[in-house]
Amino acid sequence: MSQQGGSPARRDDDWWGQLYDDSAEDTGSTAAPDSLDDRFTSARNAVAGRPAQPPPPDGAPVTGGESADDSGSPPPPEPSVPAQRTATAPPGTPPTGGTEPVEPPEAVTEPPALAVPAEGAPGEAPEPVARPAAPTGSPAPPTGPPAPTEPPGTPATSLDYVGSGPPTYDPEPTALPAADPDELGELVADTVLDGARYGTCTLRAVSMRGDSARYRGEPRRDALLTARFGTGEQTLVLVATATGARGTPGAHLAAAEACRWIGRAVGRSHQRLVADVRAGRRGDLKSGLHRLTDRTLGRLRASAAEQGIDPEEYTAGLRCLLLPADPDCRTRVFFGVGEGGLFRLRDGEWQDIEPRPPATGTAGAPAVGPGARPERTPEGDRLTMDLGIPTPPSPFEQAGPPAEPPREPFRFRASVARPGDALVMCSAGLAEPLRGEPALCAYLARRWSGRAAPGLAAFLADAQVRVKGYADDRTAAAVWEA
Repeated sequence: MSQQGGSPARRDDDWWGQLYDDSAEDTGSTAAPDSLDDRFTSARNAVAGRPAQPPPPDGAPVTGGESADDSGSPPPPEPSVPAQRTATAPPGTPPTGGTEPVEPPEAVTEPPALAVPAEGAPGEAPEPVARPAAPTGSPAPPTGPPAPTEPPGTPATSLDYVGSGPPTYDPEPTALPAADPDELGELVADTVLDGARYGTCTLRAVSMRGDSARYRGEPRRDALLTARFGTGEQTLVLVATATGARGTPGAHLAAAEACRWIGRAVGRSHQRLVADVRAGRRGDLKSGLHRLTDRTLGRLRASAAEQGIDPEEYTAGLRCLLLPADPDCRTRVFFGVGEGGLFRLRDGEWQDIEPRPPATGTAGAPAVGPGARPERTPEGDRLTMDLGIPTPPSPFEQAGPPAEPPREPFRFRASVARPGDALVMCSAGLAEPLRGEPALCAYLARRWSGRAAPGLAAFLADAQVRVKGYADDRTAAAVWEA
Protein backbone atom coordinates (compact mmCIF):
# COMPACT_ATOMS: atom_id res chain seq x y z
CA MET A 1 0.00 0.00 0.00
CA SER A 2 1.40 3.41 -0.94
CA GLN A 3 1.67 6.33 1.39
CA GLN A 4 -1.40 8.04 -0.13
CA GLY A 5 -3.43 5.05 -1.20
CA GLY A 6 -1.42 4.18 -4.37
CA SER A 7 -0.26 0.77 -5.51
CA PRO A 8 2.45 -1.06 -3.53
CA ALA A 9 5.95 -0.03 -4.66
CA ARG A 10 7.72 -3.09 -3.16
CA ARG A 11 6.83 -6.29 -1.32
CA ASP A 12 8.21 -5.29 2.09
CA ASP A 13 6.15 -2.08 2.13
CA ASP A 14 3.60 -3.63 4.53
CA TRP A 15 1.37 -2.03 7.16
CA TRP A 16 4.10 -2.18 9.79
CA GLY A 17 6.41 -0.04 7.67
CA GLN A 18 3.65 2.39 6.82
CA LEU A 19 2.80 2.81 10.47
CA TYR A 20 6.33 3.42 11.76
CA ASP A 21 8.22 4.63 8.60
CA ASP A 22 9.69 8.07 9.23
CA SER A 23 8.97 9.03 5.62
CA ALA A 24 5.23 8.70 6.09
CA GLU A 25 3.50 12.05 6.31
CA ASP A 26 0.92 12.87 8.89
CA THR A 27 -2.58 12.30 7.61
CA GLY A 28 -4.06 14.94 9.85
CA SER A 29 -5.36 15.30 13.35
CA THR A 30 -7.55 12.64 14.93
CA ALA A 31 -9.99 12.78 17.77
CA ALA A 32 -8.55 9.63 19.39
CA PRO A 33 -5.13 9.54 21.14
CA ASP A 34 -2.72 7.74 18.83
CA SER A 35 0.73 7.92 20.43
CA LEU A 36 2.67 4.83 21.46
CA ASP A 37 1.98 5.56 25.12
CA ASP A 38 -1.72 5.95 24.38
CA ARG A 39 -1.80 2.61 22.59
CA PHE A 40 0.10 0.94 25.46
CA THR A 41 -2.35 2.41 27.97
CA SER A 42 -5.28 1.16 25.93
CA ALA A 43 -3.88 -2.38 25.87
CA ARG A 44 -3.16 -2.35 29.60
CA ASN A 45 -6.68 -1.17 30.38
CA ALA A 46 -8.11 -3.92 28.22
CA VAL A 47 -6.04 -6.57 30.06
CA ALA A 48 -6.84 -5.19 33.52
CA GLY A 49 -10.54 -4.87 32.85
CA ARG A 50 -10.54 -1.07 33.06
CA PRO A 51 -12.93 0.97 30.94
CA ALA A 52 -11.60 1.74 27.47
CA GLN A 53 -11.35 5.16 25.91
CA PRO A 54 -14.46 6.23 24.01
CA PRO A 55 -14.34 5.35 20.30
CA PRO A 56 -13.64 8.13 17.82
CA PRO A 57 -16.64 9.76 16.14
CA ASP A 58 -17.89 8.47 12.86
CA GLY A 59 -15.82 9.68 9.89
CA ALA A 60 -12.71 10.49 11.91
CA PRO A 61 -9.54 9.47 10.03
CA VAL A 62 -7.46 6.61 11.40
CA THR A 63 -3.73 6.51 10.81
CA GLY A 64 -2.21 3.48 9.06
CA GLY A 65 -5.51 1.84 8.14
CA GLU A 66 -5.86 0.25 11.68
CA SER A 67 -8.16 1.06 14.57
CA ALA A 68 -7.05 3.81 16.91
CA ASP A 69 -6.89 1.51 19.98
CA ASP A 70 -4.51 -1.03 18.38
CA SER A 71 -1.37 -0.89 20.55
CA GLY A 72 0.61 -3.81 19.18
CA SER A 73 -1.14 -6.43 21.34
CA PRO A 74 -4.21 -8.15 19.97
CA PRO A 75 -7.28 -7.02 21.93
CA PRO A 76 -9.71 -9.60 23.32
CA PRO A 77 -11.84 -10.90 20.43
CA GLU A 78 -15.40 -9.80 20.15
CA PRO A 79 -17.57 -12.92 20.20
CA SER A 80 -20.12 -11.42 17.80
CA VAL A 81 -17.59 -10.60 15.02
CA PRO A 82 -15.81 -13.43 13.16
CA ALA A 83 -12.02 -13.18 12.93
CA GLN A 84 -10.89 -11.62 9.61
CA ARG A 85 -7.64 -13.51 9.15
CA THR A 86 -6.17 -16.61 7.52
CA ALA A 87 -3.95 -18.45 9.93
CA THR A 88 -2.12 -20.46 7.24
CA ALA A 89 -1.54 -17.70 4.64
CA PRO A 90 2.06 -16.49 4.34
CA PRO A 91 2.84 -12.85 4.91
CA GLY A 92 2.01 -10.63 1.92
CA THR A 93 -0.63 -12.97 0.41
CA PRO A 94 -3.49 -10.84 -0.94
CA PRO A 95 -6.69 -11.45 1.01
CA THR A 96 -9.91 -12.54 -0.57
CA GLY A 97 -12.98 -10.39 -0.61
CA GLY A 98 -11.02 -7.14 -0.49
CA THR A 99 -10.16 -7.52 3.21
CA GLU A 100 -6.64 -6.73 4.25
CA PRO A 101 -4.91 -9.60 6.11
CA VAL A 102 -4.21 -9.21 9.81
CA GLU A 103 -0.93 -10.77 10.82
CA PRO A 104 0.49 -11.16 14.33
CA PRO A 105 2.83 -8.26 14.97
CA GLU A 106 6.41 -8.73 15.93
CA ALA A 107 7.19 -8.32 19.63
CA VAL A 108 7.79 -4.75 20.62
CA THR A 109 10.76 -4.32 22.90
CA GLU A 110 9.80 -2.11 25.83
CA PRO A 111 11.42 -1.43 29.24
CA PRO A 112 10.63 -4.24 31.73
CA ALA A 113 8.64 -1.96 33.95
CA LEU A 114 6.24 -1.19 31.12
CA ALA A 115 5.92 -4.64 29.55
CA VAL A 116 2.36 -5.94 29.87
CA PRO A 117 1.79 -9.55 28.85
CA ALA A 118 -1.11 -10.16 26.56
CA GLU A 119 -4.08 -11.75 28.34
CA GLY A 120 -4.07 -15.48 27.81
CA ALA A 121 -0.54 -15.62 26.43
CA PRO A 122 1.04 -19.06 26.94
CA GLY A 123 3.22 -19.34 30.07
CA GLU A 124 2.33 -15.90 31.40
CA ALA A 125 -0.21 -15.01 34.08
CA PRO A 126 -2.33 -11.88 33.78
CA GLU A 127 -1.87 -9.03 36.22
CA PRO A 128 -3.96 -9.23 39.37
CA VAL A 129 -7.30 -7.55 38.96
CA ALA A 130 -9.68 -6.15 41.52
CA ARG A 131 -12.30 -8.54 42.89
CA PRO A 132 -15.58 -7.85 41.14
CA ALA A 133 -18.26 -6.19 43.22
CA ALA A 134 -21.05 -8.34 44.63
CA PRO A 135 -24.12 -8.53 42.39
CA THR A 136 -26.97 -6.21 43.16
CA GLY A 137 -29.12 -7.63 45.91
CA SER A 138 -26.41 -9.88 47.35
CA PRO A 139 -25.71 -9.47 51.08
CA ALA A 140 -22.55 -7.56 51.86
CA PRO A 141 -19.80 -9.65 53.42
CA PRO A 142 -19.35 -9.13 57.18
CA THR A 143 -16.62 -6.77 58.28
CA GLY A 144 -14.76 -6.53 61.58
CA PRO A 145 -14.31 -9.18 64.28
CA PRO A 146 -17.05 -11.75 64.78
CA ALA A 147 -19.69 -11.06 67.41
CA PRO A 148 -18.96 -12.61 70.81
CA THR A 149 -21.07 -15.55 71.87
CA GLU A 150 -22.26 -16.52 75.33
CA PRO A 151 -21.26 -19.89 76.78
CA PRO A 152 -23.93 -22.56 76.25
CA GLY A 153 -26.61 -22.50 78.91
CA THR A 154 -25.75 -18.98 80.12
CA PRO A 155 -28.35 -16.24 79.53
CA ALA A 156 -26.92 -13.52 77.29
CA THR A 157 -28.43 -10.72 79.39
CA SER A 158 -30.25 -10.39 82.67
CA LEU A 159 -34.03 -10.64 82.67
CA ASP A 160 -36.49 -8.00 83.77
CA TYR A 161 -38.85 -10.48 85.42
CA VAL A 162 -39.69 -14.16 85.69
CA GLY A 163 -42.94 -15.93 86.44
CA SER A 164 -46.44 -15.89 85.01
CA GLY A 165 -46.45 -12.28 83.85
CA PRO A 166 -44.96 -8.79 84.21
CA PRO A 167 -45.17 -7.06 87.60
CA THR A 168 -47.68 -4.29 88.14
CA TYR A 169 -45.14 -1.51 88.65
CA ASP A 170 -42.55 0.01 86.35
CA PRO A 171 -39.09 -1.61 86.43
CA GLU A 172 -37.28 1.68 87.13
CA PRO A 173 -37.63 4.27 89.92
CA THR A 174 -40.51 6.69 89.44
CA ALA A 175 -40.88 9.06 92.41
CA LEU A 176 -38.33 10.35 94.91
CA PRO A 177 -39.09 10.48 98.64
CA ALA A 178 -40.05 13.84 100.12
CA ALA A 179 -37.07 15.77 101.50
CA ASP A 180 -36.77 18.09 104.51
CA PRO A 181 -34.27 20.89 103.79
CA ASP A 182 -33.14 20.81 107.43
CA GLU A 183 -32.73 17.01 107.58
CA LEU A 184 -31.04 16.12 104.30
CA GLY A 185 -28.79 13.67 106.13
CA GLU A 186 -31.81 11.42 106.61
CA LEU A 187 -32.21 10.79 102.88
CA VAL A 188 -31.28 7.36 101.56
CA ALA A 189 -30.42 6.46 97.99
CA ASP A 190 -32.67 4.24 95.88
CA THR A 191 -29.89 1.66 95.49
CA VAL A 192 -26.55 0.97 97.17
CA LEU A 193 -23.99 -1.52 95.87
CA ASP A 194 -20.75 -2.79 97.38
CA GLY A 195 -18.23 -5.58 97.09
CA ALA A 196 -14.85 -6.85 98.27
CA ARG A 197 -12.54 -9.86 98.23
CA TYR A 198 -10.73 -11.23 101.28
CA GLY A 199 -9.12 -14.59 101.88
CA THR A 200 -10.97 -17.23 99.86
CA CYS A 201 -14.26 -15.37 99.54
CA THR A 202 -15.63 -12.68 97.25
CA LEU A 203 -18.44 -10.49 98.55
CA ARG A 204 -21.23 -8.78 96.62
CA ALA A 205 -23.89 -6.76 98.46
CA VAL A 206 -26.85 -4.69 97.27
CA SER A 207 -29.87 -2.92 98.77
CA MET A 208 -32.61 -1.40 96.60
CA ARG A 209 -36.08 0.03 96.89
CA GLY A 210 -38.92 -2.26 95.97
CA ASP A 211 -41.30 -1.56 93.10
CA SER A 212 -44.00 -0.34 95.50
CA ALA A 213 -41.76 2.18 97.27
CA ARG A 214 -40.42 3.43 93.95
CA TYR A 215 -43.93 4.06 92.70
CA ARG A 216 -45.21 5.74 95.87
CA GLY A 217 -42.12 7.85 96.51
CA GLU A 218 -41.33 6.17 99.82
CA PRO A 219 -37.80 5.79 101.20
CA ARG A 220 -36.04 2.43 101.22
CA ARG A 221 -36.79 0.68 104.52
CA ASP A 222 -33.84 -1.69 104.12
CA ALA A 223 -30.38 -0.62 105.26
CA LEU A 224 -26.99 -2.14 104.38
CA LEU A 225 -23.64 -1.84 106.11
CA THR A 226 -20.36 -3.42 104.95
CA ALA A 227 -17.35 -2.84 107.22
CA ARG A 228 -13.83 -4.21 107.71
CA PHE A 229 -12.20 -4.32 111.12
CA GLY A 230 -8.54 -5.18 111.73
CA THR A 231 -5.71 -6.01 109.33
CA GLY A 232 -3.93 -9.09 108.03
CA GLU A 233 -5.17 -12.40 109.39
CA GLN A 234 -7.01 -10.53 112.14
CA THR A 235 -9.30 -8.91 109.59
CA LEU A 236 -13.02 -9.42 110.12
CA VAL A 237 -15.62 -8.34 107.55
CA LEU A 238 -19.13 -7.53 108.77
CA VAL A 239 -22.17 -7.38 106.51
CA ALA A 240 -25.25 -6.07 108.33
CA THR A 241 -28.74 -5.66 106.87
CA ALA A 242 -31.77 -4.25 108.65
CA THR A 243 -35.41 -3.71 107.73
CA GLY A 244 -37.58 -1.08 109.41
CA ALA A 245 -41.17 -1.67 110.46
CA ARG A 246 -43.67 -1.44 107.62
CA GLY A 247 -45.90 1.61 107.45
CA THR A 248 -43.95 3.75 109.94
CA PRO A 249 -42.50 7.15 108.96
CA GLY A 250 -39.07 6.58 110.50
CA ALA A 251 -38.58 2.98 109.38
CA HIS A 252 -35.53 3.78 107.25
CA LEU A 253 -33.94 5.70 110.12
CA ALA A 254 -34.42 2.82 112.55
CA ALA A 255 -32.87 0.37 110.07
CA ALA A 256 -29.84 2.59 109.51
CA GLU A 257 -29.38 3.09 113.26
CA ALA A 258 -29.55 -0.65 113.89
CA CYS A 259 -26.76 -1.25 111.37
CA ARG A 260 -24.61 1.43 112.94
CA TRP A 261 -25.05 0.09 116.49
CA ILE A 262 -24.28 -3.52 115.59
CA GLY A 263 -21.33 -2.37 113.52
CA ARG A 264 -19.93 -0.43 116.44
CA ALA A 265 -20.37 -3.37 118.80
CA VAL A 266 -18.75 -5.89 116.44
CA GLY A 267 -15.91 -3.52 115.65
CA ARG A 268 -15.03 -3.06 119.31
CA SER A 269 -15.02 -6.82 119.90
CA HIS A 270 -13.60 -7.95 116.56
CA GLN A 271 -10.36 -9.42 117.96
CA ARG A 272 -12.24 -11.72 120.33
CA LEU A 273 -14.70 -12.61 117.59
CA VAL A 274 -11.90 -13.53 115.16
CA ALA A 275 -10.29 -15.75 117.79
CA ASP A 276 -13.58 -17.52 118.52
CA VAL A 277 -14.32 -18.05 114.83
CA ARG A 278 -10.87 -19.47 114.08
CA ALA A 279 -11.00 -21.73 117.14
CA GLY A 280 -14.53 -22.92 116.36
CA ARG A 281 -15.98 -21.85 119.72
CA ARG A 282 -19.62 -21.92 118.64
CA GLY A 283 -21.10 -21.61 122.12
CA ASP A 284 -19.10 -18.50 122.95
CA LEU A 285 -19.90 -16.98 119.59
CA LYS A 286 -23.60 -17.57 119.91
CA SER A 287 -23.95 -16.21 123.42
CA GLY A 288 -21.76 -13.18 122.71
CA LEU A 289 -23.47 -12.26 119.45
CA HIS A 290 -26.88 -12.80 121.04
CA ARG A 291 -26.01 -10.27 123.71
CA LEU A 292 -24.72 -7.74 121.17
CA THR A 293 -27.91 -8.10 119.14
CA ASP A 294 -30.15 -7.60 122.16
CA ARG A 295 -28.24 -4.47 123.16
CA THR A 296 -28.55 -3.06 119.67
CA LEU A 297 -32.33 -3.49 119.69
CA GLY A 298 -32.41 -2.07 123.22
CA ARG A 299 -30.73 1.07 121.96
CA LEU A 300 -33.42 1.43 119.31
CA ARG A 301 -36.10 1.29 121.98
CA ALA A 302 -34.25 3.89 124.03
CA SER A 303 -33.95 6.12 120.96
CA ALA A 304 -37.68 5.78 120.33
CA ALA A 305 -38.40 6.88 123.91
CA GLU A 306 -36.20 9.95 123.47
CA GLN A 307 -38.11 10.90 120.34
CA GLY A 308 -41.49 10.22 121.90
CA ILE A 309 -42.18 7.40 119.43
CA ASP A 310 -43.81 4.07 120.16
CA PRO A 311 -40.94 1.54 120.44
CA GLU A 312 -42.90 -0.88 118.26
CA GLU A 313 -42.72 1.64 115.44
CA TYR A 314 -39.04 2.45 115.82
CA THR A 315 -37.55 -1.02 115.49
CA ALA A 316 -35.97 -3.19 112.85
CA GLY A 317 -35.12 -6.74 111.93
CA LEU A 318 -31.37 -7.31 111.87
CA ARG A 319 -29.35 -9.94 109.99
CA CYS A 320 -25.54 -10.14 109.88
CA LEU A 321 -22.64 -12.12 108.40
CA LEU A 322 -19.13 -12.39 109.86
CA LEU A 323 -16.40 -13.27 107.33
CA PRO A 324 -12.83 -13.80 108.60
CA ALA A 325 -10.13 -12.88 106.10
CA ASP A 326 -7.80 -15.68 107.16
CA PRO A 327 -7.55 -17.94 104.04
CA ASP A 328 -7.16 -20.99 106.30
CA CYS A 329 -10.50 -20.31 107.98
CA ARG A 330 -13.65 -21.03 105.96
CA THR A 331 -16.13 -20.62 108.84
CA ARG A 332 -18.97 -18.24 107.99
CA VAL A 333 -21.13 -16.98 110.87
CA PHE A 334 -24.70 -15.76 110.52
CA PHE A 335 -26.74 -14.19 113.34
CA GLY A 336 -29.67 -11.86 113.84
CA VAL A 337 -33.40 -11.47 114.41
CA GLY A 338 -36.33 -10.90 112.09
CA GLU A 339 -37.58 -12.27 108.81
CA GLY A 340 -35.41 -12.98 105.80
CA GLY A 341 -33.47 -15.86 104.33
CA LEU A 342 -30.15 -17.65 104.42
CA PHE A 343 -29.45 -19.85 101.41
CA ARG A 344 -26.54 -21.85 100.08
CA LEU A 345 -25.98 -22.64 96.42
CA ARG A 346 -23.96 -25.84 96.22
CA ASP A 347 -23.43 -27.96 93.08
CA GLY A 348 -26.09 -25.98 91.26
CA GLU A 349 -28.79 -26.65 93.89
CA TRP A 350 -30.32 -24.24 96.37
CA GLN A 351 -30.35 -25.16 100.07
CA ASP A 352 -32.48 -23.21 102.54
CA ILE A 353 -30.27 -23.13 105.64
CA GLU A 354 -32.18 -20.44 107.53
CA PRO A 355 -31.96 -21.32 111.26
CA ARG A 356 -35.43 -22.29 112.46
CA PRO A 357 -36.16 -20.95 115.91
CA PRO A 358 -37.80 -23.49 118.21
CA ALA A 359 -41.50 -23.25 118.73
CA THR A 360 -42.59 -21.45 121.88
CA GLY A 361 -45.75 -21.83 123.92
CA THR A 362 -47.41 -19.04 121.95
CA ALA A 363 -46.21 -20.06 118.52
CA GLY A 364 -46.65 -23.83 118.56
CA ALA A 365 -47.10 -26.97 120.63
CA PRO A 366 -45.04 -27.09 123.82
CA ALA A 367 -41.96 -29.28 123.66
CA VAL A 368 -41.87 -30.36 127.32
CA GLY A 369 -44.52 -28.50 129.21
CA PRO A 370 -46.67 -25.39 128.95
CA GLY A 371 -44.49 -22.67 127.47
CA ALA A 372 -41.34 -24.78 127.59
CA ARG A 373 -38.64 -24.86 124.91
CA PRO A 374 -36.07 -27.52 124.06
CA GLU A 375 -32.65 -27.10 125.56
CA ARG A 376 -30.83 -27.40 122.25
CA THR A 377 -31.57 -26.69 118.60
CA PRO A 378 -31.51 -29.45 115.96
CA GLU A 379 -27.96 -28.28 115.12
CA GLY A 380 -26.85 -28.98 118.71
CA ASP A 381 -26.61 -25.36 119.84
CA ARG A 382 -27.65 -24.64 123.42
CA LEU A 383 -30.50 -22.15 123.61
CA THR A 384 -30.29 -19.20 125.95
CA MET A 385 -33.26 -18.76 128.25
CA ASP A 386 -34.23 -15.73 130.31
CA LEU A 387 -34.72 -17.31 133.73
CA GLY A 388 -33.85 -14.20 135.72
CA ILE A 389 -30.48 -15.65 136.75
CA PRO A 390 -27.57 -13.16 136.61
CA THR A 391 -24.98 -14.04 134.01
CA PRO A 392 -21.22 -13.59 134.49
CA PRO A 393 -19.50 -10.64 132.80
CA SER A 394 -18.78 -11.11 129.10
CA PRO A 395 -16.08 -9.59 126.92
CA PHE A 396 -18.90 -8.52 124.60
CA GLU A 397 -20.43 -6.24 127.22
CA GLN A 398 -20.69 -2.61 126.15
CA ALA A 399 -21.64 0.49 128.05
CA GLY A 400 -25.26 1.39 127.56
CA PRO A 401 -28.78 0.42 128.56
CA PRO A 402 -29.21 -3.10 129.90
CA ALA A 403 -30.27 -5.76 127.47
CA GLU A 404 -33.96 -6.62 127.46
CA PRO A 405 -35.52 -9.98 126.67
CA PRO A 406 -35.62 -10.40 122.90
CA ARG A 407 -38.90 -9.54 121.22
CA GLU A 408 -38.08 -11.99 118.40
CA PRO A 409 -36.16 -15.28 118.39
CA PHE A 410 -32.42 -14.98 117.95
CA ARG A 411 -31.02 -16.87 114.94
CA PHE A 412 -27.48 -18.20 114.73
CA ARG A 413 -25.60 -20.49 112.37
CA ALA A 414 -21.89 -21.18 111.93
CA SER A 415 -21.05 -23.28 108.87
CA VAL A 416 -17.92 -24.30 107.03
CA ALA A 417 -17.92 -23.35 103.36
CA ARG A 418 -16.68 -25.54 100.53
CA PRO A 419 -14.89 -24.32 97.42
CA GLY A 420 -17.49 -23.40 94.82
CA ASP A 421 -20.23 -22.55 97.35
CA ALA A 422 -22.26 -19.37 97.18
CA LEU A 423 -23.81 -18.19 100.47
CA VAL A 424 -26.70 -15.72 100.19
CA MET A 425 -28.14 -13.74 103.11
CA CYS A 426 -31.13 -11.59 102.20
CA SER A 427 -34.07 -9.65 103.54
CA ALA A 428 -37.64 -10.87 103.15
CA GLY A 429 -37.96 -8.90 99.91
CA LEU A 430 -35.75 -11.47 98.14
CA ALA A 431 -36.23 -14.48 100.43
CA GLU A 432 -39.97 -14.68 99.78
CA PRO A 433 -39.78 -14.81 95.96
CA LEU A 434 -36.89 -17.27 96.18
CA ARG A 435 -39.10 -19.57 98.24
CA GLY A 436 -42.23 -18.92 96.20
CA GLU A 437 -41.14 -18.72 92.56
CA PRO A 438 -39.20 -21.70 91.14
CA ALA A 439 -38.33 -19.75 87.99
CA LEU A 440 -36.34 -17.24 90.03
CA CYS A 441 -34.47 -20.02 91.82
CA ALA A 442 -33.60 -21.68 88.52
CA TYR A 443 -32.50 -18.43 86.91
CA LEU A 444 -30.21 -17.35 89.76
CA ALA A 445 -28.81 -20.87 90.05
CA ARG A 446 -27.72 -20.69 86.40
CA ARG A 447 -26.22 -17.25 86.89
CA TRP A 448 -24.43 -17.79 90.20
CA SER A 449 -23.24 -21.41 90.27
CA GLY A 450 -20.28 -23.05 88.58
CA ARG A 451 -18.54 -19.78 87.81
CA ALA A 452 -16.58 -16.95 89.38
CA ALA A 453 -18.34 -14.23 91.32
CA PRO A 454 -20.12 -11.75 89.02
CA GLY A 455 -19.08 -8.13 88.78
CA LEU A 456 -21.00 -5.47 90.65
CA ALA A 457 -23.14 -4.49 87.68
CA ALA A 458 -23.99 -8.10 86.82
CA PHE A 459 -24.84 -8.88 90.45
CA LEU A 460 -27.15 -5.87 90.61
CA ALA A 461 -28.89 -6.90 87.40
CA ASP A 462 -29.41 -10.44 88.70
CA ALA A 463 -30.61 -9.39 92.16
CA GLN A 464 -33.28 -7.08 90.78
CA VAL A 465 -35.03 -9.63 88.53
CA ARG A 466 -38.65 -9.12 89.55
CA VAL A 467 -41.55 -11.46 90.24
CA LYS A 468 -45.20 -10.45 90.07
CA GLY A 469 -46.69 -10.12 93.54
CA TYR A 470 -43.38 -9.36 95.30
CA ALA A 471 -42.74 -5.60 95.49
CA ASP A 472 -40.85 -5.08 98.79
CA ASP A 473 -37.33 -3.69 99.20
CA ARG A 474 -34.56 -6.16 98.40
CA THR A 475 -31.28 -6.47 100.23
CA ALA A 476 -28.84 -9.30 99.65
CA ALA A 477 -25.26 -10.19 100.46
CA ALA A 478 -23.68 -13.08 98.53
CA VAL A 479 -20.32 -14.71 99.22
CA TRP A 480 -18.55 -16.84 96.59
CA GLU A 481 -15.92 -19.31 97.79
CA ALA A 482 -12.80 -19.72 95.64
